[in-house]
Amino acid sequence: MDINDLPYYTNGQLALRNGQDREEVWIAYKGIIYDVSRSKLWRDGKHYEHWAGQDLTDELSDAPHTENVFDKFKAVGRLK
Repeated sequence: MDINDLPYYTNGQLALRNGQDREEVWIAYKGIIYDVSRSKLWRDGKHYEHWAGQDLTDELSDAPHTENVFDKFKAVGRLK
């Protein structure tokens, strides 16, 4: 599926996919929402000091990896 065909979600809808309120564990980066539910590193919606259900664009600079890490996750939407 092309990125432009992905549905839009609001920040509120993204926040519900935090691994606590629902089973889905989603994070956003540069306006794209990724499903990280299958990652053991995101178990329970927490990845070190980062929490799922939010836009983590500004937090990537703290990570020991680059944005290429998102290549292994499915894009499920766009942040409205």
